[in-house]
Amino acid sequence: MYAKAKIISTPPPVKRMVETIVRCKWSLSVIGLIRSGVNRPGAMERSIEGLTAKVLNERLRKLTDFGILSKTVYPESPPRVEYVLTPFGLKFVKLLDAIDKLEDELGSAR
Repeated sequence: MYAKAKIISTPPPVKRMVETIVRCKWSLSVIGLIRSGVNRPGAMERSIEGLTAKVLNERLRKLTDFGILSKTVYPESPPRVEYVLTPFGLKFVKLLDAIDKLEDELGSAR
């Protein structure tokens, strides 16, 4: 009998993260909400018209898997879930700030 090899998941390179996040029209909005203090899924869903619970949960899961967000589940009834940027996430959003700065510079040059 052979033992199954345990597959260790390593985080994707930052370039892959940026591609995945920027490619999704909702990821940047979700990160923006969390940065502004909206950290509960229900409040996020109400804050962005057209964002469904399914898509929101997919984005939150992906951002958590990337290590950009951390999830806290409070032992309450009903359960309360909150998301915050991790230390890596705080560094990661500096890339998004740089994109915003470039956008502003290009806009003012036009």
